[in-house]
Amino acid sequence: MAAAPSKKQQELQAIAEKIGEIESDADEHRLVIKTLSGVQEKEPERTCFRLIGGILVEKTVKEVLPTLETTYEGVRSQANANLQLTKVLVDLAKQYREKELEMQKIQQELGAQKGAP
Repeated sequence: MAAAPSKKQQELQAIAEKIGEIESDADEHRLVIKTLSGVQEKEPERTCFRLIGGILVEKTVKEVLPTLETTYEGVRSQANANLQLTKVLVDLAKQYREKELEMQKIQQELGAQKGAP
């Protein structure tokens, strides 16, 4: 019975780490988008490089910026979904602990009644 809360705690930790990764990715995307937006106004044909699947690809700012903006929105959506999942898991873990305490209390009361003369 004690293993279930521990497992839930590990699941929560894993989700929290994933949320951290996603938020970090979103921050990086936001920073690059901000930088490239300024460049696009002045030099839309300027060369920039993008890492795609481990391969460095040469493109122009005007080609890369729309893709980055779309990816950024997707990353933000994923972070929000993971945050919602974490909240649900936290609520479920809390409910589980409450029920577990209720069960222990009932077991103690039953044990005390058996021991009473």
